[in-house]
Amino acid sequence: MFDSHEFYKKRLSQHLKETSRYLKYIFNGHMAFAILFFISASAYYYQQWLAELPDNFPTALIIGATFGLLVSYSPVRTLLKEPDLVFLIVAENKMGPYFRNSILYSFVIQLYLILLLAAAFGPLYFASYPDRQGNVYMLTLLVVLLFKVANLLANWWMLKVREQGIRNTDLLIRTLINIVIFYFIIKGEMLFAGITSVIFVAVFLYDYYFSNKQSGLVWDLLVEKDQNRMQAFYRLANMFADVPHLKNRVKRRQVLVDLVSKRIPLEKKSTYEYLFRISFIRSGDYLGMYLRLIVLGGLFIYFVPHLWMRLLFALLFLYLSTFQMMAIYQHHRTNIWLDLYPVKMNDKKKAALNIIFQLSFLQTILFSLVFLLVGEYVGFIIALAGGTLFTIGFVNGYIKGRLL
Repeated sequence: MFDSHEFYKKRLSQHLKETSRYLKYIFNGHMAFAILFFISASAYYYQQWLAELPDNFPTALIIGATFGLLVSYSPVRTLLKEPDLVFLIVAENKMGPYFRNSILYSFVIQLYLILLLAAAFGPLYFASYPDRQGNVYMLTLLVVLLFKVANLLANWWMLKVREQGIRNTDLLIRTLINIVIFYFIIKGEMLFAGITSVIFVAVFLYDYYFSNKQSGLVWDLLVEKDQNRMQAFYRLANMFADVPHLKNRVKRRQVLVDLVSKRIPLEKKSTYEYLFRISFIRSGDYLGMYLRLIVLGGLFIYFVPHLWMRLLFALLFLYLSTFQMMAIYQHHRTNIWLDLYPVKMNDKKKAALNIIFQLSFLQTILFSLVFLLVGEYVGFIIALAGGTLFTIGFVNGYIKGRLL
């Protein structure tokens, strides 16, 4: 007899084993040091900023909107796979324990983000409302957990609806209501928070009623959503280790492709230079990560008040970007047709080192320009010279030795 509870335990064990294998590569010594430095520096300047917090700072809006978005984003990890569309769909009436476990697991793995943001917003909350007791904030966090469970259930019910427009509309309505509720709670307007909570309960009950009118689970949708989340995890892990399960996403971006490839000579030795350039632009992994690190690093350089901390942040984000770009060398490792190229492997290695160096040097220039923007002319010279020396040393020393 099929026991869906035991089946879930086996599927969860496989899932945890697979993800933990990649997590140890993601949180290696380099990344752990970078994260520790980032958290320590951020906490130091966060405390300094709180000491000068203006009276009209929109604390309620910021915390309320963040908590509202946090409880609204409540995906259900079912851990389903494509073969389940054939072998499990016939046992749908026995899958109740499996999906209850899925909802519980989804809630547990999303708790870390609630605790992280609660700890981060705690000092801001008490600096803005010094007359409130600590138990008031704790009660607010309990309400956050309650709404997290409610939104998780509502999202699960709406996964029985195939029409994407209906699901998106329901999510948008609940998100807006959640933001308003937590805005009023943080603001201390409990009457209005209660009224909007009643509206949320009405929407919550309607989701339950509407889902019960559906014929059954939309299995292909459940499998698709879970696979998309696993692919997102694989794309992150692929920055640190080879991930054979990764399905590469490709976007056309013809304008950018033409821009970066038009000056490449039509010669055999430039084959991999062309390939790596268009892979960087068209792949769903590299360009977005590269731009996000530039923007985030630029913001830290702009807002951090001390010159040497700005330089350290510039070096940190330059290191993170350059380190993760190493993955482009193995991006096409599963494409056997590249083995037919009449091109020397040394040309491939040179092409990878060149594009990593060019991207790192471009990031160095952009970070240096931020120093000019804030009027740090000495910082501009140090950032440009230091970033260039770091790029040369790191690419030709560490990365060159790691490319096989």
